[in-house]
Amino acid sequence: MDKHLHIVTHDVPWPADFGGVVDLFYKIKALHNLGVHIHLHCFTSGRGEQNMLNKYCASVRYYPRKKGLPGFSFRVPYIVQSRSDKNLLKDLNKDNYPILLEGIHCTFFLQNNALVHRKVFVRLHNVEFKYYQQLAKHETNLLRKTYFMLESRLLKRYEQKLATKAIFWAVSQQDVATYKKELQATQVHFMPVFLPWDAVSSFPGKGPFCLYHGNLSINENEKAADWLLKKVFNDTTIPLVIAGKSPSSQLSKLADAHPHTCMVINPTEVEMQDLIKKAQVNIIPSFNNTGIKLKLLNALYNGRHCLVNQAAVTGSGMEEYCVTAKSAASFKIEIKKLFEENFTEEKIRLREDGLKEIYNADENARKLIAWIY
Repeated sequence: MDKHLHIVTHDVPWPADFGGVVDLFYKIKALHNLGVHIHLHCFTSGRGEQNMLNKYCASVRYYPRKKGLPGFSFRVPYIVQSRSDKNLLKDLNKDNYPILLEGIHCTFFLQNNALVHRKVFVRLHNVEFKYYQQLAKHETNLLRKTYFMLESRLLKRYEQKLATKAIFWAVSQQDVATYKKELQATQVHFMPVFLPWDAVSSFPGKGPFCLYHGNLSINENEKAADWLLKKVFNDTTIPLVIAGKSPSSQLSKLADAHPHTCMVINPTEVEMQDLIKKAQVNIIPSFNNTGIKLKLLNALYNGRHCLVNQAAVTGSGMEEYCVTAKSAASFKIEIKKLFEENFTEEKIRLREDGLKEIYNADENARKLIAWIY
C-alpha cells in the first residue's frame, strides 16, 4: 500500500543553506528514498519556488507568509499567526493522509482544532518560548528586545495549550525533557536531525588556526564572537578566524583591533567548509541550550578538535567527542592544549562510530515511517 504524507514547512527547504531548513530538506530526501509520497506545503517570504523539491515530492504548494499587521495577534504568536493561510487547510482536507507540521510555526490549524480528526505530528525545532527568551536576553535594540519578550510569553502559553494535541518529535533530549516537565506533554520523542553528511571527513594532523563560525547577523552568534575576542583571545597569539554572514560594523572593528584575528565575511558554502576542515580547533560557545547546534554537527563531521560549552552540546549525544569548557579561563587553557595536539585517526574512528549511532538518516527515516504508519 502506498504511503502518503503531508509535510508543512515554515520556509522553503531548498537551498538547504541555513540551519532552519537543513533538517527539513534531508528528512524529505530520506523519506522519499524509502518510497514515501510527500505532499509538500511551503510558507515563503522571499525564497521562491524551487524545482529541486519536485525531485523528491509528489506535489509542492507554496503559500505567502503574512507580513506586518495581517500576521499580528494578541493571542497567537506572530511566527504562527503569520502562517495561517486558509488555502493550506483546504489543501490538507482534500484527503486523509497523515500530516507532519515542521515547527511550532506551522501549527495554526492544529491549535484551533481544525485538524482534530487527523493524524498529526509536530517537529520541534526548538522549545520556542525559551529560544525567544534567549533572543530577548541578548538583544540590544529596545524595539526588537520588546518584541522577543512578548513573543516568548505568547509562545509559552501557546506551547502549553498545544502540548496535548499531537505527537511531538524533538531534535534534542533536552527539548524532550522540557516538553515533558514544563509543558506536561505526554507524547514527545527524540528524533535526531537529518543531515547532509553521512561520513566523517575530518583531516588528521594539525591546522594553523582556531575557528568560530555562524550567521553573525544573529545576536546570539555576535555575542559569542564578541565574548571570544574580549575574554578568550584578548591576550594570546594563537590565530583566530571568525567567519559568517553579515557581521555588524562593531564586531568587524573589534576583530580588526586584534592582530591575530582574521574575519571572513559572507563566505561561500565551499569556503566555509574549507575553513572548518583546515581549522585546528572549531570553537563553539553557545548562550542558548534549546534545539540542536548544526554548526556543532558540521564541525564533528568535517573538522578537527571541537571545543564547546555545556549549552552548545546539551542534548546532542556528542558530549564525549568534544572538549567542554565552562569559563573564559578554561577556554583559554583548553585552546592552548588543543592547538598543540594532533588530531588522530583514532579520534576520527571513534567520532564516526558515535555519529552513526545517532545521526543515521536511513535508520531514522525508517523509524519515522514506523511511527507514522
